[in-house]
Amino acid sequence: MSMKLPYMNNALVSLGFDQIADYDLEADSDGNPQISEWRSSSPQPTQSEIETAHAGWITEHAAQEYARNRKAEYPSVNELMVALWEGVVEERMAAVTKLEAKRQAVKLKYPK
Repeated sequence: MSMKLPYMNNALVSLGFDQIADYDLEADSDGNPQISEWRSSSPQPTQSEIETAHAGWITEHAAQEYARNRKAEYPSVNELMVALWEGVVEERMAAVTKLEAKRQAVKLKYPK
């Protein structure tokens, strides 16, 4: 399996390692990532373990696409604050109702 440096880093992080504390990565002459220095007290994972972790990371990342899409379209924090202020302090619920309708539309557009 050929992967790029960021993907290998994601795989190692998903295995519980920290790039600053545990390892350094570099690309070989063909551009393939490799561990250039292993500093962790835990054994260095095998290529097979890294590939399995990478596949798991890809699966999890794909499963969370709906959350990334929702986040991009949800009302902003500013919109939320204005709606809450109007609803709670000014006792005008129209802004809260409009904001909640927008949130529900995004949830319907990107279901879990």
